[in-house]
Amino acid sequence: MNETLTVKNHREKLFMKVPEITIYFWIVKLLTTAFGEALSDFMVTNMNPYLAVIIGAVGFVVALLLQFLTRKYIARVYWFLVAMVAVFGTMCADVIHIVLGVPYSLSTIAFAIFLALVFIIWHKIEGTLSIHSIYTRRRELFYWLAVLATFAMGTATGDMTAVTLHLGYLASGILFAVLFILPWLSQYLFGLNEVFAFWFAYIMTRPLGASLADWFGVSKNVGGLGYGRGSVSAILAALIIIFVVYLTATKKDVQLRPLL
Repeated sequence: MNETLTVKNHREKLFMKVPEITIYFWIVKLLTTAFGEALSDFMVTNMNPYLAVIIGAVGFVVALLLQFLTRKYIARVYWFLVAMVAVFGTMCADVIHIVLGVPYSLSTIAFAIFLALVFIIWHKIEGTLSIHSIYTRRRELFYWLAVLATFAMGTATGDMTAVTLHLGYLASGILFAVLFILPWLSQYLFGLNEVFAFWFAYIMTRPLGASLADWFGVSKNVGGLGYGRGSVSAILAALIIIFVVYLTATKKDVQLRPLL
């Protein structure tokens, strides 16, 4: 019986739960971050805010359950959860600022500390933060906890630069685009650690996507293009679906199983 359990556990570990890091990963990641910002703001401003948060929380829980019920990476399940994390993470950050009155600068620091603690504990227990090591349940839990923290922190950071520091949405987007590219340049030129480069870029995708979504969606009198958050979120949703369907059909983002 022990041999049977060992074989079963060995097989379960061979299934990766996250996608390979390709150009498609970063495209869909940026689309989902922008989508989360646009849809969250649209829901909160067009329905009862408390109801909007409840809907966002339910969507997040349902998506999380679906992800953990799967035994391997499935594009539509994974990216559905990322989209729901984007929506709910945005709502959490906005509630802390709007309802509780916590300044963006303070919430950014608080979320950054929380994220750092997640990374420290994750590395201490598992010995790695590599995206290529997410094939056990515990590592997957750490991964999604870190992802949720990056979305909440990124939302607060983007709002802090655009509103508190008065950079505006476009300038904020340009700033975070530079910060997003910087770790890859540093990795190529100076041999920056691959894991650090990945997570730094991953964190930057949130304020980058959110800033651009706000720039397209908010009215012109507050520095946007005025296309409307509803329209922006609908277009982003359509693009996400197109890419996810493509990835599902081609399996270009499926990681090779690790050799144990």
